[in-house]
Amino acid sequence: MNWSFSQPPAAQPVDLARFLSSVNTQATVFSPGAPVTIARAPGRLDLMGGIADYSGSLVLQMPLAVAAYAALQPTDAPIVQVYSTLAESNGDAPGARLELSELAPESGPLSYEAARALFSRDPRQHWAAYVAGAVVVLHHRLGWRPERGFSIWLDSQVPSGKGVSSSAAIEVASMRAIVGAFGLKVEARDLALWCQEVENLVVGAPCGVMDQMTATAGEAGRLLALRCQPAELEPPVALPEALEIWGIDSGIRHAVSGSDYGAVRVGAFMGYRIIADLAALPVRAVAPGRVTILDPHWHGYLANVRPETWAVQYRERVPLEMTGAEFLARYGGFTDTVTTIRPETCYAIRIPTEHPILEHARVSRFRDLLQAPFTDAVGHELGALMFGSHASYSACGLGSRGTDRLVELVRAEADAGLFGAKITGGGSGGTVAVLGRSGARSAVERVAARYAQETGHTPFILEGTSVGASGFGDGALLYA
Repeated sequence: MNWSFSQPPAAQPVDLARFLSSVNTQATVFSPGAPVTIARAPGRLDLMGGIADYSGSLVLQMPLAVAAYAALQPTDAPIVQVYSTLAESNGDAPGARLELSELAPESGPLSYEAARALFSRDPRQHWAAYVAGAVVVLHHRLGWRPERGFSIWLDSQVPSGKGVSSSAAIEVASMRAIVGAFGLKVEARDLALWCQEVENLVVGAPCGVMDQMTATAGEAGRLLALRCQPAELEPPVALPEALEIWGIDSGIRHAVSGSDYGAVRVGAFMGYRIIADLAALPVRAVAPGRVTILDPHWHGYLANVRPETWAVQYRERVPLEMTGAEFLARYGGFTDTVTTIRPETCYAIRIPTEHPILEHARVSRFRDLLQAPFTDAVGHELGALMFGSHASYSACGLGSRGTDRLVELVRAEADAGLFGAKITGGGSGGTVAVLGRSGARSAVERVAARYAQETGHTPFILEGTSVGASGFGDGALLYA
């Protein structure tokens, strides 16, 4: 095969030639002579904010140089075929085949419960939910049902299970390729929110929105600033020339669908419900285990509770923990729409509630410092905020031995120009974000080497940045 661009993408990232070379090996996927639409979405490094996104916090995210590509070609058969270059190496089936009538019935959108069941039929093909789940969401959101099937091929260099948003990169690249190929008009913010729905409602993982928004709207060389209420972009933040960011892989697999992450999220929403009760806010039951709250004070988000208000008025009145059964009997339910309270589970509440309140304050201060003239004192305060965020993750139960050790090793390199470090994303393993002086990579390499010596795992170092899916644009490939 010899595919070439008839309409070059708006941006030209460094991995474009590698991707084109990879496409040219896919003789069994695409038919010659018909156009192929491509889209690209990067992974992200969570510098600050992390798990506070679902509670409305400000987050600061760097779009990474590594990315996922999706290449899509419409077909005449009423079938959606999904292929991945990485699935087989992860122990999954390399492809999945779905009838269009299964994904988008003529009678109306497939329920999300039915969609989860559809993609769970074969565990080795469950990964296809991140890709073809976009058809289900677009059917719900736009009433769109494709009249033709398509083949879509995924080629992702974003490492999975490392806490750098490999799933969101795939979701965004896939949905962007679909809307581009079929001429659908979707704004960037909506695309990110709908990709979050793919993960929440079709895949069944209770993530916040920062990953999808960074993969969609990130700008190369700048931190995406997002106030997650629910997804309000604020001006991006340039990193001072004196500073540089890296990611170090702990070798411990992270999963946002893990029970620890879900339990912490449930605990935070329980805490918000209890604070609303203490504040005598009006509450209305809407479904078993679900309520709505009329909240003129914090507008439904824990991040809007001021730290001093939390410390003085509420902290000691929110229980450390409570069983799901006791909570439901006393409060009736909570406002989260993507998790469920299990009556038999005992949930930590006070610490998961406190985390987003204090994290939002930390992130806000972090942004202010980045916009001030840089000094050593500024660098050390930035680092202290990162260390504080990391400690708060651990208090929530989302730390890990490997990420804790990496953070300790970064602390030991303070004199060599490393200011701070923290666990990223959903926690419980994955990658540690590191902030240091520009040119301090040798110190980062020493951290990685020491970690490898102690654990037997040689971590890779993530660095570099690239544009999000909206800045990349759509490009058509033609067989020549």
